[in-house]
Amino acid sequence: MVRRLMISFLFAAAVVSLQMARPAAQAAAATQAPAAAAQPPAAAASAAATAESAAAFIGDWTITAEGANGPATFALAVKNTDGKVGAEISSEMQPLQAITDVTMSGTNLVLKYLFDYQGTPVPVVVTLKPADDKVAADLDFADGAYQMAGTATKKKP
Repeated sequence: MVRRLMISFLFAAAVVSLQMARPAAQAAAATQAPAAAAQPPAAAASAAATAESAAAFIGDWTITAEGANGPATFALAVKNTDGKVGAEISSEMQPLQAITDVTMSGTNLVLKYLFDYQGTPVPVVVTLKPADDKVAADLDFADGAYQMAGTATKKKP
């Protein structure tokens, strides 16, 4: 119970500090916009996931990840509904959440959604990265305020 309260407190503090820092970061970015525009993009371009491009990810997954506040397990279901890829995610701390923003970035599946944390919408990005016979999982909460890394294991049908 104490651990759960500590995690909640730290997460809330991160969300609040992110919201307070955002205006300053936007102002700084505005003054550096011409220099930034000359930079090449750092990551592969994303494209909407299709049934074909995301075929290897369709199914039920268990994500086991570790963050600064300890481990967490997430249940992820990636679905193909009439050719449109969507997903649902849940955990002990988060109720079932539908995900409609599903893209492919190279061979990585990228899922973006918002969840409500005590009245504050928190953006989350879940990235599944296949490598050899494993799939790495990265979770980014509140634009980098809290991050988790681990593995995703696909359940047998």
